Amino acid sequence: EEAPGTEIPAVSRKIASLSSPLRAIIRLRRRYFVQKKSRLHLELPWEKPAEFVHTRMLQRQLSRNRTGLYGPSMSFFDQRSFESSQYFTFDTSAEQHTMKKYRRKKSQRKSRMVLYPDKTKRYLPTEEKSKAKRCLFLLMAIIFFQILNAIENLDDNLQKYDIDGLEKTMHREVFGQKVAVESIVELLKDYLATHIHNKPLVISLNGPTGVGKSHVGWLLAKHFRAVMDNDFVLQYFVMHHCPSGVAPLTCEIDLSKKISDMVTRAEIEEKTPLFILDEVELMSPVLLDTLSRFFEPNQTNEFLNAIYILISNIGGGEITKFVIQNESAEHLHQHQGAEELLKIIQPVLSDVHPLWKSADIIPFVLLEKAHVINCFLEQMRREGLYPDQKHIENLANQLSYYTTGDKQYSKMGCKQ
Repeated sequence: EEAPGTEIPAVSRKIASLSSPLRAIIRLRRRYFVQKKSRLHLELPWEKPAEFVHTRMLQRQLSRNRTGLYGPSMSFFDQRSFESSQYFTFDTSAEQHTMKKYRRKKSQRKSRMVLYPDKTKRYLPTEEKSKAKRCLFLLMAIIFFQILNAIENLDDNLQKYDIDGLEKTMHREVFGQKVAVESIVELLKDYLATHIHNKPLVISLNGPTGVGKSHVGWLLAKHFRAVMDNDFVLQYFVMHHCPSGVAPLTCEIDLSKKISDMVTRAEIEEKTPLFILDEVELMSPVLLDTLSRFFEPNQTNEFLNAIYILISNIGGGEITKFVIQNESAEHLHQHQGAEELLKIIQPVLSDVHPLWKSADIIPFVLLEKAHVINCFLEQMRREGLYPDQKHIENLANQLSYYTTGDKQYSKMGCKQ
């Protein structure tokens, strides 16, 4: 009985010496399971189901049985260390962990929000772009291009009629009527700038005989025939187209047909017809009534796109008196003098017929002796004659003049 008793301590010491490496392995394995359990504890909710608890108890019992195979001392050590073991976790619940995670994300979002205009922050605020602002810019661009297109069309239309060339020709060949020429050119430019109008253009050239009214009408007809076509220019002379023996109703029908046909053809080709009506003071009231109907604004579009030039001596006596009473010739060649003349002529023309109320009246003043000499020179150049200055002065001295101070105004202008 003593022999076996003496052998037991030696065996236990041998097992204890052999199990030291196993203890290290068991401690590592236990630490691994503890960390795994803590991780599962964080990921799963606090209230675990009964099946999960039962599974964990079976795993714990199996681990105890395995440690019992190594001996009683090892089993006792493992059981005591396992029962006295403690678990350490950072959170006590999964809910607290999720709350901290949500707060951390929220604080990160708040850190990115900065107040404008603090530009020292890492994240600058994004500028909100308004759609209404973009639409406004688009509308402004459309309006700009429409205005640009209208200006280009205006320039193209004026270039088509070559109003600048007409102005140079009239200044070169019409003498003593600077204000009248400038007024005519300005009216033509404004009217021909577009093809859409609310009324036709009616220009009335009034003044005494021989001052250049018919010559201006002839220059206008020549120019528009050159830039357009002969079919869109009508020169109507009352003494020729409506003689004294013809019935006024026949002249009315003839004039209405000519105007209507030309206006219709011009509208098809998008052109503006020109009607030059000379010797209007000789027209009968029936013809004047016919013209006034064509001058009305309430018409179809083709009758609104037309230019009428009325040439007459009505108001010539008033213009002659005004010129003789004003000693300064410079006053007559200014727009202020033309406005004063206009105030004098308008009531006279309105008493003759109401059609002149819708017309732009251009007064022509008397010509000085120097202007008559220039007329002679231009006529001789046109006919190919040698311009003899002494012969021209002798011709000019044969005319009759109104003498006021140091100025001489021809009574018959260049016509005689």
